[in-house]
Amino acid sequence: MENLRLASYIERIERIQKDVNELKADIREIFSEAKGQGFDVKAMRQVLNLRKMTPADRAEAEFLRDEYKKLLALE
Repeated sequence: MENLRLASYIERIERIQKDVNELKADIREIFSEAKGQGFDVKAMRQVLNLRKMTPADRAEAEFLRDEYKKLLALE
């Protein structure tokens, strides 16, 4: 009985992993399409990461980035 339950878990995980891989391929295709239309994919990825952050985390990251730029005389 335990082996059937374990096999069920493994099969469910495998199905989800397959779905995830298909979604990742879809995302790569969208980025490729955007790049073909002249968009900067690196900038798009940065915007996506920013959108995942809370406003407070985004403000802190921007503050630190600006401070580091000042320390390295990049401004």
